[in-house]
Amino acid sequence: MTLTTSPVAAPPPWLAPHWAALQRARASGRLPHALLIAGPAGVGKRLLADLLIRSLLCQAPGPDSLPCGTCQDCRLCAAGNHPDLVRLGPDPEGKSDEIKVAGIRDLVESEGLTPSRGPHKVILIDPAERMNPSAANALLKTLEEPAPGTLFCLIAERVHLLPATVRSRCQRLILGLPQEDQALGWLGGRVAGRDPRLLLRLAHGAPLRALALADADLLARRDSACAGFVAVGQGGRDPVAEAQAWGDLSPRVSLEWLGGWVSDLLRLAADGRAAYLSNPDKREALAVLAARLDPQAGHRYLQRVLAARASQDNPLNPQLLHEALLIDWAYLARKVT
Repeated sequence: MTLTTSPVAAPPPWLAPHWAALQRARASGRLPHALLIAGPAGVGKRLLADLLIRSLLCQAPGPDSLPCGTCQDCRLCAAGNHPDLVRLGPDPEGKSDEIKVAGIRDLVESEGLTPSRGPHKVILIDPAERMNPSAANALLKTLEEPAPGTLFCLIAERVHLLPATVRSRCQRLILGLPQEDQALGWLGGRVAGRDPRLLLRLAHGAPLRALALADADLLARRDSACAGFVAVGQGGRDPVAEAQAWGDLSPRVSLEWLGGWVSDLLRLAADGRAAYLSNPDKREALAVLAARLDPQAGHRYLQRVLAARASQDNPLNPQLLHEALLIDWAYLARKVT
């Protein structure tokens, strides 16, 4: 997680109640020793953790408990080398994306669990669900009996992948999606020249994801990929050729888009006037395909896409994956009901 420099902005409106609750717990001495912040991608888990960490380590937080952004501790946080902030995550140079037991053992066997500059030490584990079973087991005793002043902060999107023994030792803070009007109010002034409502739909209601999607090149690439998807479905484009055209897309991006298009096709197949679509700007093009889609076959295909997306941490060759899915789509879309 990259910690920002001053000035420090207040949390966005949908996080403000969570921030206030954390600060009330801190003021009353009830801040947990192990906090699990969970929720869907793009809802602000890391933003909230960032503010909490910096607030705890700041020498002079403001009356709203926000970090000052200018003291030595805030500067150390922003530079990524504060001695009382330890980050644990997958080894960026490793062959797997797991958090391995060696990292946890190095932490718990060291003397680095005691604060050195102030009253607090923070151990940030992100994403916590990437701990392999041995790493999670090695953490249990320390989670249950941490050193005084030490806070374990775990970030997770897929909480169910964390062992129950870890979850039970943490106080959980679950972040949900904000109301659409609230998210649009925050997003509107930050995506000049883009349609905030469309971006929010593409991000499945997650404002920070929507903000990241406000990229002209990415949106143009999405338009091109969707046009190819539609052309394959109409028989005007060879699926292998289209898979080659998707060569610059990671499965994380392509499967997200593909799942959204197929979901919208099924919505339109059930109701041509469906009020909600994840891709409302593609309604007309998708409606033509939806009219001839076999819903049962469409649902089976969607399950294939979702399964591929769920296993993307260990992906197949992207080219082969795209070819297989687009060939299946071509067969499905051209089979008239």
